[in-house]
Amino acid sequence: MYLIVQQLTARCWLECQEHYYASYSRFSTLNAVARLVFSSRRSDHITPLLLELHWLKITERIQFHLCVLAYRCLHGSAPSYLAKTLHLTSDIEACRRLRSGCTSILFIPETRQSSLGDRAFPLAAARAWNTLPVSLRTASSFPTSRGELKTFLFNISFADN
Repeated sequence: MYLIVQQLTARCWLECQEHYYASYSRFSTLNAVARLVFSSRRSDHITPLLLELHWLKITERIQFHLCVLAYRCLHGSAPSYLAKTLHLTSDIEACRRLRSGCTSILFIPETRQSSLGDRAFPLAAARAWNTLPVSLRTASSFPTSRGELKTFLFNISFADN
């Protein structure tokens, strides 16, 4: 019973923290909550704890959220200000005759500033989306694709374990 309470507390804590803090503090918060659930020391490795909790590492977690937003933008369930920033290569006149024009690949816009421009939503979401396998990019059902996406990223995150 104690473990169930810890896991529920950890889940609520993570969801609250996710919306308010930058990625660095999110990283430390994720690790702290995993250590709280298992009552482990700060010096213990975090990877086995995340693996047992079936939580994604921070980089895969960010990629997960970017891909979910990209899916919602492409299927009309995201806010319009986000949906306007993503374009399929088949929608762009110059790319229609290319082989990528008949796939579900997003157009990656050029940026002038490599530090700030690479972190902008259109570029980051398009790069994350384009790294997914075709089966995930063409999924018709959102709950199915969300579960398959998490499994795919989890396997990448913990490939060596």
